Amino acid sequence: MWKVTYAIDSLDSQPDVIKFDEQWEALEFASDEMQRRVDFQVQHSAHSMSEQDVREIEEHETQLIRIEHEVSV
Repeated sequence: MWKVTYAIDSLDSQPDVIKFDEQWEALEFASDEMQRRVDFQVQHSAHSMSEQDVREIEEHETQLIRIEHEVSV
């Protein structure tokens, strides 16, 4: 079982937690969700964003994701 925890920000006390049977499913979800969140920020920005700005958003989003392998007993 693979668990993806994705917070809204670093102080999020109730992050989204989704479980997957396969690692590829967890990785795909995390990637898709990160891209969705980055796209949202870029599209709703009041200012034009450079590639560097987008990379910084991606870095920040990456810090909000945790993927863990849970071993069943």
